[in-house]
Parts: sequence; structure tokens; C-alpha cells
Amino acid sequence: MPVKTTTALATLALCLAPLASVQAANSYGPQLEGFSYPYPLHRFEFASQQQTLSMGYMDIAPARQANGRTVALLHGKNFCGATWESTIKALSNAGYRVIAPDQIGFCSSSKPRGYQFSFGQLAANTDALLASLNIEKVTVIGHSMGGMLAARYALEHAGRIEQLVMVNPLGLEDWQAEGVPYISIDQLYQSQLKTSYEGIKNYQLKYYYNGIWQPEYDHWVQMLYGMYTGPGKEIVAWNQAQTAEMLLNQPVVHEFPRLTTPTLLMIGGMDRTAPGAYLAPSDVAARLGNYPELGRKAAAAIPNATLVEFPELGHSPQVEAPERFHEALLNGLAQLNH
Repeated sequence: MPVKTTTALATLALCLAPLASVQAANSYGPQLEGFSYPYPLHRFEFASQQQTLSMGYMDIAPARQANGRTVALLHGKNFCGATWESTIKALSNAGYRVIAPDQIGFCSSSKPRGYQFSFGQLAANTDALLASLNIEKVTVIGHSMGGMLAARYALEHAGRIEQLVMVNPLGLEDWQAEGVPYISIDQLYQSQLKTSYEGIKNYQLKYYYNGIWQPEYDHWVQMLYGMYTGPGKEIVAWNQAQTAEMLLNQPVVHEFPRLTTPTLLMIGGMDRTAPGAYLAPSDVAARLGNYPELGRKAAAAIPNATLVEFPELGHSPQVEAPERFHEALLNGLAQLNH
């Protein structure tokens, strides 16, 4: 089946699609109040940038004999810690302790109006959480935006990390260097305010699941959309705009050669995600987000990297094909002990 490259201009149209034929929508609070997490939600209170913040996280013990390893799961921008539900179960059943936080500005965690978002800051917050749990060594698995964060964590906190896994990470290319113009937080905020249920679903259908929708995906659409219909929708949209500006303007791809951690790179080959490409000239937009090519370039740039490709899967292989993904993940994690 030939791969079709699409521009992010179409993506923007999908994101801003009018609300239509929407299922009965639940409204959630700005920290996802009212949403049921798959495992008990804990709170890490800490001081950052002259304010007290609260990070929600799940801490899941091994369901079987412990193997002595801990995994931290870092969610993407359109995801939450809860989206890792099936991965948490697979890892716990394999003997891992699993920590799944919601980053500041996302999901169950604080939504500060005045905060300097950076991958370095989010990595520091994550490291403070792990230190508070007396975790000395950790394997970090990051998906989408969480892949960019995982790479930054590995660069800044190499002493704590034993293995790095990036699943369809954003930022395998420097969008501004490729010709994507700057967009302000104010502009991003206005776009976020127009978020609709159908826009989220259509975007995920096209980029995450290769045009094939399963009923269980609706749960994750509702999780995201519920925050945009609740009483905190403005601060949710504001933090989403701030973090969008962060990922567009803080590339980590140029630092891949500095990574010293054993790295597993897992790529769904049908993915064409390229944030901000809708702003670029059509010839620029058309060449962005080529994940098969980007994944191979990244694997070549990262010392001690192993590339696992899923040619027929999209941006979210752990949700689209969980059994196949988790088999490959557990095999890749086991290589650290060989």
C-alpha cells in the first residue's frame, strides 16, 4: 500500500472542525476532576517557579514477581498518564514497577497561569517526583511529545536513567529550521479555544489509527474533550497553547548524538504528524513528518540505538496494536540485561 503524505493544513482543518454528531459529553474539571483513572491517583506537591504545584501520578507495583526495575511513562501532548493503561498492565505483569505522571499543565496536574514551560523544567519536575519516591534508577518511556521530554530527561539526568524508549516521538526534525514560521502563544490559545470533539476524533483517526476507528478509542477522545467543556476550559486551553509553543521552539533532535543511554526507538510508519506545518509553504509542509525516514535518521544519530518499525501503524502503536507493541517493547527492555 503506497504511503500518502498529507500536509498539516488539512490537519488544522480537522482540529477546528465544527462540533457535530457528538456523543453525550462529560465535563471534567481543569485537573480532570470527574474522570476515572485506571489505577489510584497520587499527588506530589512541590515548589517550582515561586509557586506550589501538584503533580498527579500513578504508582503501580509489579503484579507478578518483581524484576527490580522501574519504568516511568511520559505521555504526549494529546494524552494523559491514563492513556498508558494497557502498557501499565503489560509492564506490571512482566514484573516492573510503573510510574505514570501527568506533567504540569496537563490532565490531573496543576494548571498554572504563569509558568515558563520548557522540556528542561518538565524533566526536572519528573526527576523530583522520582527522587521523592526513592527511585535511584529508572527506564524512561516517552510517547509523542513525551518522547521529546524523555530525550531531554536522558540528557539532563543521565545518572538516574538506565534505558530510554521513544515511541513515535515528536521533534525528530527541527520544524523552524525546515521553514515553519513562528506562531505566538496568543494565536495558539485562540485555536485551542475552538477545540471540538469531532476535531479531536478526526485528527486521531487520520494520524493515530491510519483511518480505522475502534469503539474503545472514544474513551480517550472524551478524556481530552471533557476538559474543554468544563469550568476550567480557559486555563486548559492556555496551558495547551503554552506547551504547544514549547514543543515547536525547543528542538532536541540536534542533541541526539550526545545521548549515552541505551535507546529503543519505536516507530509507527504511517505517522505523518508535523505540528505547525499548516503555517509553512505547501512544499515545506509536504515533506515534513515522514516518520519512516525520520526514525531511521534518528536511530543512526543516537549512539547505542535500536530501531523497531511498525510499517502499517500510526502515531499511537501502543493503543492501535497493543499486543504487538507490548511484545516488542518487553523484548527491547529485556535487551538491557543481555
